[in-house]
Amino acid sequence: MKALVLAGGRGTRLRPLTHTSAKQLVPVANKPVLHYGLEAIRDAGITVVGIVVGETGAEVRAAVGDGSAFGLEVTYIQQEAPLGLAHCVLIARDFLGDEPFVMYLGDNFLLDGIAGLVDAFRASDHDAQILLTKVTEPQFYGVAELGPDGEIVALQEKPENPRSDLAIVGVYTFSPAIHEAVRAIVPSARDELEITDAITWLIDNGRRVHSHFVTGYWRDTGRLQDMLECNRMVLEAIETTVRGTVDAASEITGRVDIGPGATVRGSVIRGPAVIGANARIDGSYVGPYTSIGEGCVLEEAGVEYSIILADSVVRGVSPLTRSLIGRNVEVTRAVGLPDTHQLMVGDHSRVQLRA
Repeated sequence: MKALVLAGGRGTRLRPLTHTSAKQLVPVANKPVLHYGLEAIRDAGITVVGIVVGETGAEVRAAVGDGSAFGLEVTYIQQEAPLGLAHCVLIARDFLGDEPFVMYLGDNFLLDGIAGLVDAFRASDHDAQILLTKVTEPQFYGVAELGPDGEIVALQEKPENPRSDLAIVGVYTFSPAIHEAVRAIVPSARDELEITDAITWLIDNGRRVHSHFVTGYWRDTGRLQDMLECNRMVLEAIETTVRGTVDAASEITGRVDIGPGATVRGSVIRGPAVIGANARIDGSYVGPYTSIGEGCVLEEAGVEYSIILADSVVRGVSPLTRSLIGRNVEVTRAVGLPDTHQLMVGDHSRVQLRA
């Protein structure tokens, strides 16, 4: 069995970060979301992986390499434009051959992995098995309707009036029958080959399409709140590890992972929190559920329930909360301008300031 990982797409909901970075590489607890997916695939017993990449392909290749660091053998498949999930299957035909495979959307986060889904598919005679979960707002997802034995009888794509509360999670298993389906469908109104249309084709042509339910925690990490919640869930499980240096004037409470070369001076860190390698925390407060990337600097600052990416500086600003700060960003206190805010903000950004 092989795996097809989708790591293209533009990530519009996480702009401006995704103007310059692949959405699948935004870190959770200082590890890219994509890496969690690759580890889940490996832990399910699959070692041959094709990664579909788009305009951020160079960055994805740099972050994953040949896959050997994950115990995988990785092949890259270039998608010239984001033409739909089914189009990814279409262009991966030569790589996939006639083997069954799992298709994994690289921005999905499943804390308990996919071994249960893969094992169930291997033990079945299904042509497709779709991972589902109950949601409170099904109108924002692809939605599945089930028959009495758990078979999928119909799909709706972001319906105004959902006929169920079962959302399609971004992980699927397929037999080679899917190749006929993706060749048979036509582009949708948004000019994409939709995987839901291909699955519907399987159903309409008498193929066996079954459901499998998520066990544990799942998030599509396409929005800020989802990223922060995934970060919180991962940090709940960390253990205290101090590989950097912490001076006697600092206070460390709770579970805190401090990376090699990091220094903490005159600061308070309340876990769970992760401080990346070579970061410097000076006279600052780091609160629970915070990930500080490698090479970051916090001086006379305060931050909690946030993610700060590598090589950024926060100086003289407190408190920051529920924030996602990109790489090489500088956040500082305005000087000489009392009672004002001084901003330089790029396109598609969002800033919330207390009046």
